[in-house]
Amino acid sequence: MNYFELFDLPLSLTVDKSKLAKKYFELQKKFHPDFYTQADEAEQEGALEKSSAANKALKILQNKESIIKYVLQLKGLLQEEEKYQLPPHFLMEVMELNENLSDDSATAIAVFENDIYAGVKHIIEGYDDASVTTADLLKVKEYYFKKKYLQRILDRLDD
Repeated sequence: MNYFELFDLPLSLTVDKSKLAKKYFELQKKFHPDFYTQADEAEQEGALEKSSAANKALKILQNKESIIKYVLQLKGLLQEEEKYQLPPHFLMEVMELNENLSDDSATAIAVFENDIYAGVKHIIEGYDDASVTTADLLKVKEYYFKKKYLQRILDRLDD
């Protein structure tokens, strides 16, 4: 069972946060280990597994980048420690941003990020599992890695 099924949500690259929270509380009410203290060992273990799965799922489904990563992994398009080769033109643009880091760089990076998001916005926000193509998902994968790259620069700015 994947996390979308656990939360009774459609497979998507965006998640309705209110439905997510509501379902999380339902799952915790149903499977929290404290409610199984008088149950046999098998039931306690099952409840603990489901409660733990709900916690992991919530953590992933609350974060946009984590959702993208999770869906790409479900679709077999992303490996855990994959080394992805980004396009040279992107790397050149990022290198320029990196060389000119200043207090204003966060704004320039945000603009750059919005530009790369524009190419996949319709796929992410209008995701339909029945009609999405592998080519669409590969575009999302490239966006995911570009976003990670930009995030590293933003993290350096914060240091």
